[in-house]
Amino acid sequence: MRWLRFGPGKRQGQQDPGRQQELLHQARQQFGPQVQAPFAAQADAAAGLLGADDDGLAATATILREFADSAYAEIYAQAAALGRPADRMNYRPLWQNAGGHLRWPLFALPCGFHPYIHVTAAAHVLGAQGRQAVGAADPDQLLDHLFEILDLTLDGWEFARVRIDADAATLASRLITAAREIRAAMGNPPPLPAPAREWMRRNLTVQVLDPTGTQPIGGWNPGKEMRESLLA
Repeated sequence: MRWLRFGPGKRQGQQDPGRQQELLHQARQQFGPQVQAPFAAQADAAAGLLGADDDGLAATATILREFADSAYAEIYAQAAALGRPADRMNYRPLWQNAGGHLRWPLFALPCGFHPYIHVTAAAHVLGAQGRQAVGAADPDQLLDHLFEILDLTLDGWEFARVRIDADAATLASRLITAAREIRAAMGNPPPLPAPAREWMRRNLTVQVLDPTGTQPIGGWNPGKEMRESLLA
C-alpha cells in the first residue's frame, strides 16, 4: 500500500506546483556564487528555505534532478565528440579513459544550481528528512540522482584535479548521508551502484583543504564513510 510511505504534511496530490516553482526561483536568485557570502553559509540558509514542508522537499528533488540532468547533457556532449559513451549509472570508466580530454562541468551548469550551495542544501534537507522525502518525491529517482552527483563529484577529485576543499567534502558527505536516509526510509532499497561499491572497496584518504584552498585541515576517507553509512 504505497500511501503508507508518505510522511507527515501534505500528500503528493496536495502539493502546490506553483509554490514549488517559487521556491526554486528564490533558491536561484538568493543563493549562488554571485552572492558575497561563504558557500557553507548559503547552503545552510538554502536548506532552511527548502526544508519547511513537502513543497520544499519536492523542490529539493527538482534541484537534484535538474542538476544531474544538466551535468549529464554537458558530459554526454563532450563524450560524444570523443566517440565515447557516457553512462549515467557509472561515469568512472569514461573519466578513467578520457578524463584528460574532458572538462568537469559542475561549477557552471545551465540549470543555474551550484554544487556547493544548492546541491549541498538539497542533500542536507534529504539527510534530515528522509522519511518525509520519500512521500514528497520518487525515492528511486532521488537515489539515482544522489549517487550520480556523488559519482561525478568524486570523479572530479580523482581525474579532473578538482580541489578538495571543505565545501567539496561537505557536499560529498551530505550526499552519502542523504542516500543513507532515503535507503532506510524505503525499507527495501535497490542495490548500490557500481561507483559506490568501487569506492567502498578502496581505502583512499583524501586531503581536505580549507575553503580558500590554501591550508590542509584534515583527511577524509569517502569509501570508509560509504561502508559505515550504506552497509549498516
